[in-house]
Amino acid sequence: MSAEPTLLAPDDGQETQEAQPSAGRSGWASLRPLVLRLHFYAGVLIAPFLLVAATTGLLYACSYQAEKIVYSHELRVPVGENKTELPLSKQVAAARKAHPEGTVSAVRPSPEEGATTRVLLSGAPGVDADRTLAVFVNPYNGEVRGALEQYGSTGALPLRTWIDELHRDLHLGESGRLYSELAASWLWVIAGGGLVLWFARRRSQRKLRGTTGRRRTLSLHGSVGVWAAVGLIFLSATGLTWSTYAGQSVGDLREAIGQTTPALTASAGGGEHAGHGGSGSSGATGGDAAGLDAVLEAARAEGLSNPVEVVPPADASSAYVVRQIQRSWPEKQDSVAVDPATGEVTEVLRFADYPVLAKLTRWGIDAHTGTLFGLVNQIALAVLALGLILMIVWGYRMWWQRGRGSSFGRPLPRGAWQHVPAHVLVPLMAAIAALGYFVPLLGIPLAAFLAVDIVLGEIAYRRGRRTYA
Repeated sequence: MSAEPTLLAPDDGQETQEAQPSAGRSGWASLRPLVLRLHFYAGVLIAPFLLVAATTGLLYACSYQAEKIVYSHELRVPVGENKTELPLSKQVAAARKAHPEGTVSAVRPSPEEGATTRVLLSGAPGVDADRTLAVFVNPYNGEVRGALEQYGSTGALPLRTWIDELHRDLHLGESGRLYSELAASWLWVIAGGGLVLWFARRRSQRKLRGTTGRRRTLSLHGSVGVWAAVGLIFLSATGLTWSTYAGQSVGDLREAIGQTTPALTASAGGGEHAGHGGSGSSGATGGDAAGLDAVLEAARAEGLSNPVEVVPPADASSAYVVRQIQRSWPEKQDSVAVDPATGEVTEVLRFADYPVLAKLTRWGIDAHTGTLFGLVNQIALAVLALGLILMIVWGYRMWWQRGRGSSFGRPLPRGAWQHVPAHVLVPLMAAIAALGYFVPLLGIPLAAFLAVDIVLGEIAYRRGRRTYA
């Protein structure tokens, strides 16, 4: 819910007094100080990472519409009176005449009236290996409208690609991905903890109207957090599915229970994460472009409607692969393999036959990246990102106001865990340890928090300034 301490800074000292656990307390009364302290430290130390993730996420949510404006010349063409499209093979030939470099790795026919066809070239000079050069062709007259680098299965062009990489790894490569995984690992903890703390407060303390100072900031912070909590937890969970370490754990679990995403045996191309951090086309050879028309016709006969992508055979023993690439609801993810010699469909894979977790993963990722419900999805993501940014600012403001507006306030006293009953503490610690193993960028910082807290507590104890133990 929040990226900062929600109930940390009392105006009159009451909450500090209530936060002090007394012997013999049980249940929520004994857990509340522990949750408060964890929420505080997580908010203070993880909030900068969340702020970066929220800001770049806000930019990414807006990038889809910005892309349509910036690259409108390449993406759209006048329809005119003659709406008859040229054969796909002739469109590819026009693209190859203008750009003979590289090899044809995929073709995306015009998905709707007024949209251009994309001919994707791999191995083009100056283009990174994980990207392709997209040549945009007018499907009505074969005019080449331009060429841009494309990244991922969602067809991100340079602007969106740059913002995507900023959000994912700050343009620092694999090491930079640790920042986003750290943010995703802790977001659900902070949101869930803040949600519990908010509803545990007395109703009279939640009101916004008539409040001033820190209590007003707290009410704003908590009220927005309550409304945003489910969305933030969802973003945290889906973000972890393709993170470096937690994502590997998720992948191993899905493989162990037989819930991986199926693929055609003839296909060597993109996985389910290619749209947001995956690689581009595989760089397959172009083959005989004249066969594209028959291949596309065979795929249409199997019910593969637009938008689709045609991938040429990787080698002499491989087939053409035609796959639907619509990530908006309802998703179109069916694919077929077509024999390049006969034009017959040799294999069919329907999205309806995917395992349950494969479908949920696909939907979750597409909702996270703003494609599942189109513009509505992107607006919702932008609102969530803006809400998180505001909560972080309000959280730090509460911390400042707790110091009476002249300095940051002190955290809650140490030792709260010592007052949690053993029958609650032991299972809780076991669950945290197991969770930390599967989500290491949650477990390792949490262990570091505890270690530093214990050391500081011991130092304070030896100096005779320990608050309670």
